[in-house]
Amino acid sequence: MAKKTASQGTPATAALAAAGVSFVLHPYAHDPGTASYGLEAAEVLGIEPQRVFKTLMVEVEGHLAVAIVPVSGNLDLKSVAAALGVKKAVMADPKAAERRTGYVVGGISPLGQRQASSTVVDESALAFSTILVSGGRRGLDIELAPADLIRLTKALTAPIGTNDKRRG
Repeated sequence: MAKKTASQGTPATAALAAAGVSFVLHPYAHDPGTASYGLEAAEVLGIEPQRVFKTLMVEVEGHLAVAIVPVSGNLDLKSVAAALGVKKAVMADPKAAERRTGYVVGGISPLGQRQASSTVVDESALAFSTILVSGGRRGLDIELAPADLIRLTKALTAPIGTNDKRRG
């Protein structure tokens, strides 16, 4: 995988470049009328949805946290709460997520966020040599090794996704 520079101009690409991490940018034409940003990316880019991950913000005990799961499934709120050692997690208010991360909904990257948050990556990411996450704007995904994502976000891994086609 060739190392790219931050020429696409998002905090996510700048963070990767500064860390010396190899990544590949996957820009695509975003349809503003789409219902699912992540599934749109998988379809347009021709990549299996199990390898494309969505970044979701959850609220736990008055704080925001990041949950990263395949676009082919959903987030299990009880599982993410357990992974973070709390009793309950709820989906964060979209405006609060945007303020916390500096990104717009549909383009929230787990990388280069305005304020760091506790992060949990679904363990299914470890089954792949590379995965895709948002590049920090709608219509831009970043392909990188899951180990690099986990290291840079200081993430935990846990089974937090549901209804996805896991690899065995």
